[in-house]
Amino acid sequence: GRHEFPFSFQLPQEPLVTSFTGKYGSIQYYVKVTLERPAAPDQSVQTELQVISHIDVSSPALLTPVIRSQEKMVGCWFFTSGPVSLSAKIERKGYCNGEAIPIYAEIENCSSRLVVPKAAIFQTQTYLASGKTKTFRQMVANVRGNHIASGSTDTWNGKTLKIPPVSPSILDCCIIRVEYSLAVYIHIPGAKKLMIEMPLVIGTIPCIGFSSRNSSITSQFSMDMSWLALTMPEHPEAPPNYADVVSEEEFSRHVPAYPPPIDCEEQLCCPVFAYIQEFRFQPPPLYSEV
Repeated sequence: GRHEFPFSFQLPQEPLVTSFTGKYGSIQYYVKVTLERPAAPDQSVQTELQVISHIDVSSPALLTPVIRSQEKMVGCWFFTSGPVSLSAKIERKGYCNGEAIPIYAEIENCSSRLVVPKAAIFQTQTYLASGKTKTFRQMVANVRGNHIASGSTDTWNGKTLKIPPVSPSILDCCIIRVEYSLAVYIHIPGAKKLMIEMPLVIGTIPCIGFSSRNSSITSQFSMDMSWLALTMPEHPEAPPNYADVVSEEEFSRHVPAYPPPIDCEEQLCCPVFAYIQEFRFQPPPLYSEV
């Protein structure tokens, strides 16, 4: 007849490397079941088991911002047209799948050529075996900026680049490593591109915390203060007159006549809130006084 036997296993306490299938190798786990039969060959079946080694991007090492800058002279031999400079920053080092990375960058084009800024996420697979190393590198996401004419500058105030579904970083395996980097580079016609690479760690536990939001807001304000000039007018408008807001009829209805002066002993015996109503609808000070 049909018989069912439940089995359970405890995974090892030490961290297991995340399951991964790459260009030249893979990390796989599977469960194998064997049926031993007397006077007959054994039967076995196996099924793959997915293992994920969690990486918390809220760790202090992954919350630190990364800043890089570089400059390049554009030209051929003695005929140089001028430098192209690039500086870039990301708020933190660790992100998860589906997150959008805000990129802050400043590009200055002092050359005579039309340049184009770009950004991309690269995945680098490193395989180690028998004392040899093999590397495979591929682009997994990219974004493009506007053309920058000669003698002009451009600023990225949080230009976003979304992380596609990719394998988490594998950093603690002795045979396979999976690493990521964010490259901000400038395409220069007729010359080698100017590139800045910043390390990334793709984790599994997203950063959800007040400190991360504070760092995000602080970095946005520090990188871009131009919003202040747009929202604050040079000559602020005066507030509306009190008469436009509260009519005389309403004012007289809510404000009773001032009581005759009383001595201090009687005033102390009366409740304080009895005299609060007469101050509720008092007009504010004039704008010129403020």
